[in-house]
Amino acid sequence: MNKNNKTLLWLPVIAAAFLIAGLWLGSFLSRNPLREGARQKLDMVLDIIAEQYVDPIAYDSLIELTLPELLKNLDPHSVYIPASSRTATDRDLEGSFYGIGIQFQMMNDTLYVLEVISSGAAEEAGIIPGDRIIEVDGTNIAGVNIDQEKIFGMLRGPKDTHVQVTVKRHSSPEPLKFDLVRAEVPVSPIDASYIISDSIGYIRLGKFSENTYPEFLNTLGQLRYDGAKSYIIDLRGNVGGYMNPAVLAANEFLPEGRIIVMTKGRDEDDKIILPSSGMGSFTEEDVVVLMDEFSASSSEILAGALQDNDRALIIGRRSFGKGLVQRQFDLPDSSEFRLTVQRYYTPSGRCIQKSYTPGNNNEYELEILNRYDRGEIFSADSLQVDSALIFHTVNGRPVYGGGGIIPDVFVPSDTSGVTSYYIKVANAGLLRKFAYEYADLNRESLNESRDTNELLSKLPSDNVLLQSFVNYASSKGGIAPRWYYINISQQLIVNQLKALIARDIVGIDGYFEIVNASDPVVLEAVKRLKNGDAASPVKDTKLID
Repeated sequence: MNKNNKTLLWLPVIAAAFLIAGLWLGSFLSRNPLREGARQKLDMVLDIIAEQYVDPIAYDSLIELTLPELLKNLDPHSVYIPASSRTATDRDLEGSFYGIGIQFQMMNDTLYVLEVISSGAAEEAGIIPGDRIIEVDGTNIAGVNIDQEKIFGMLRGPKDTHVQVTVKRHSSPEPLKFDLVRAEVPVSPIDASYIISDSIGYIRLGKFSENTYPEFLNTLGQLRYDGAKSYIIDLRGNVGGYMNPAVLAANEFLPEGRIIVMTKGRDEDDKIILPSSGMGSFTEEDVVVLMDEFSASSSEILAGALQDNDRALIIGRRSFGKGLVQRQFDLPDSSEFRLTVQRYYTPSGRCIQKSYTPGNNNEYELEILNRYDRGEIFSADSLQVDSALIFHTVNGRPVYGGGGIIPDVFVPSDTSGVTSYYIKVANAGLLRKFAYEYADLNRESLNESRDTNELLSKLPSDNVLLQSFVNYASSKGGIAPRWYYINISQQLIVNQLKALIARDIVGIDGYFEIVNASDPVVLEAVKRLKNGDAASPVKDTKLID
């Protein structure tokens, strides 16, 4: 039988699976007399297939394949999550797990320890950044092609269970063995925080998980203690998560009685308005929020609340536009589906969700690429706004609907220094590999650095660092020097190398300190704060100077 005939044979089976999935989904929704006729029809078709179809049917397997197809015909964010994927999906938002307390990266089929989490099992046992874990419970993981998710499973496990790791350390001729006891490891939603310039505190908020609000509040408090009088909240790349942490974060900056977010469902009774309590601790400080096309969901709730209440200046590029609220329904086999039940609206009444066509998720997923194609990422003139969807902030500033949060100040994507040579070495992972090897070879002296500035003073000159890397890329990566392009990319390459070395030696804050020093969006935020443009209430601003 040829391939086309086989496909035709399976069409009624797939159709039946859709019917089964619909029947299963319907059992979790309220019954409605208008749907009883459809249910009877589904039951009849299902019974006929069960009794008369030519081959036995593996219903469980078909359900796994067809439930995602069923839900995607509703909207892009109603999804089915199999039981096998649920743990990994939930783990990212839980805020903690049981493990040994390291951050690692796979390079050249080897697990490199990037960071040792304070008070974790690894730190107490004496594992240090730069160690290479080569065995876990006697199983070799070095130099073999092993899935990173499998390594997660080997290192993580139930609380108080033991795991033995074997480590190769640059300063030790023999491998070192450590017997570790798994304990709770917090997953921090704060990627970085530090005083960036002239009493300006910088916070890179990576996700909205269970522990986001307390950690965010503690970080704000620490920055205030360190001298911060105004704040940059960097939400670029933050795809969202739970709604409540975003609402609580916005509440910290708003006076009493301001709308933070509204949700509306199909029925009028589904409408919910969440106001501020007036109990926030940062209601007077100037605030700038940074966004880009990958800032979504809860990020947009926080930014929209502060923008519509004239409480913060939004800088960057239009956000993703994810404003659909999902409710989780658990299924008997521990799988789940998340069904869209409401939409988010900002205080001014803007719907955050961008447009979509039910069932056409490819078009929806390519929307970000379309922004690049039409130039929106690189020019404010290409930013499309719907003049029919003009809303107003509490003090009358115009803001725009149509999906996503449009910034008050547009800053294009920075492509200066990006050449074919840079793309090749970056895609090959050579920047990261060189930085790690350099840090490892010089770890003893570099570890004496008390902060980023002291670390930078210990590094060679830019020209020496660049030449060393070019030689490395040629010998280890087979990428021939092309000095015309290397000279164009010089500053970008050197900054990336310094940032990656700093991440290894002084931690993630050091990485962002170096990267942000030449980041146009961050520099614009610092300038606007110094000029008073973010003073509350925020006044009218231009999209771009």
